Amino acid sequence: MPSIPLRHGAFLPPFHPMNENPAACMERDLELMQWLDKLGFHEAWIGEHHSAGWELISSPELFIAVAAERTKWIKFGTGVISLPYHNPLMTANRMIQLDHHTRGRVMFGAGPGLLASDALMLGIDPNTQRDRMAEALDVILRFFKGEIVTEKSDWYTFVNARAHMLPFTKPYPEVAVVSAVTPSGGRLAGKYDTSMICVAATNPFGYDALAANWKIANDVAAEHGRTMDPARLRLVGPMHIAETRAQAMENVKYGFEPYLNYLNNNQPRFIVPKGEDPATWFVENKFGVIGTPDDAIAMIQRLYDKQGDFGVFLQQVHNWADFEQTKRSYELYQRYVMPHFSGDNVPRIQSFDWCTENRDTLAEKRSTAAKAMFDKHEAEQKAKAAAAPVARPKDGKEAW
Repeated sequence: MPSIPLRHGAFLPPFHPMNENPAACMERDLELMQWLDKLGFHEAWIGEHHSAGWELISSPELFIAVAAERTKWIKFGTGVISLPYHNPLMTANRMIQLDHHTRGRVMFGAGPGLLASDALMLGIDPNTQRDRMAEALDVILRFFKGEIVTEKSDWYTFVNARAHMLPFTKPYPEVAVVSAVTPSGGRLAGKYDTSMICVAATNPFGYDALAANWKIANDVAAEHGRTMDPARLRLVGPMHIAETRAQAMENVKYGFEPYLNYLNNNQPRFIVPKGEDPATWFVENKFGVIGTPDDAIAMIQRLYDKQGDFGVFLQQVHNWADFEQTKRSYELYQRYVMPHFSGDNVPRIQSFDWCTENRDTLAEKRSTAAKAMFDKHEAEQKAKAAAAPVARPKDGKEAW
């Protein structure tokens, strides 16, 4: 069992092939949020994208507003709002409004913007995105705190600007910055005391950068007299599980190759050697899990072995399998993976084992108690018979 209770969630980019009805795809994403809520998942993070075809959600805030109305407990985060694409005051006001609508079930995830095609459509030089993200995060946090801001940069101007309302959550919703390969996320998390989401924890580049970026966050936090809380570190990884590995591999024939082709179309990352099965190659290189609940447990344990404590494991939502098989995968995760790390079943196992160790004694006591009850009952019946009056005929004469 980890020393920090592990929470569980999903990271929804989302990924949808371009031959499907887009409205139906987004409706299925909402149904998935309802399913996760029913299963007891703790949180879901929703992405923002504007190009490249597959990742349909352009406003995580709109999606979250709908999803929150359909769910009861699960928290939602923007995963992430691409800060250079938005005026920081507008971003702050939208998040504050969403915080009120959801009664505090929202988290603010911030990033520079992943797709270069998004930035280029807006006339933004991708080389400026991380600096602009840092500028935006700084001023948004000030708006969250109720500060009045007069400030001019090369891409925004504020004159006595303030948030229209203060957040519902006090002092403001949880803030998380995304971290993948570069140290920018770790630097900002350390500077502003935010949570951190490693979106590529199981990818080779993300896995190797994870420890380095977490160290950067801790080093920067120390410069400001703080320490990073590992309970606010979130690691993202893809998986699909079934009752058997063979069944899981069969399930992902539905959509695994198109998923990989999309990722490589955007930025070549997973180049499968010629002649190899893509799903088998993916699993053998430990980029993710296509297997059983035990395989999912093993992958999360590898992250513990690499990183140490962290607070949340987020499954990347990928649509490798059809919707029913996808829902089944999350159900198996809830039934078998969650309790492995929570330790919820430890008292039950200890109780079962104690009974096994003391079976002979327990059986003897149960047998002795049963015999004593039979003996008591027999003695009571004999006593009743002895005390009962002798039956006489109605005419008063003795019966022969």
